[in-house]
Amino acid sequence: MTNEWMNDPSLQEIAPYKLQFLQALIFESASLSREQMMPFLMAVMKRGKEKNINFTDQEFQSIVNVLKKHASPEELAKMEKLMSFRK
Repeated sequence: MTNEWMNDPSLQEIAPYKLQFLQALIFESASLSREQMMPFLMAVMKRGKEKNINFTDQEFQSIVNVLKKHASPEELAKMEKLMSFRK
């Protein structure tokens, strides 16, 4: 996935540093296996907490909706798996 999604008008209200943080995570997670994903997510949560990066529910939903528009079928499947961990 390219970083085109970051320019979507529906994300204008989200701070650019938050979007850049997410773009880095998307890039880093692209080649992870299923077994590597949970430790990666735990590390991401820690990194976000250390950098004081928090997303409101509205920001999170906006980002997910935009990412889905720009994702390949494989990326969509990964997102669905990640979303199931959030519930």
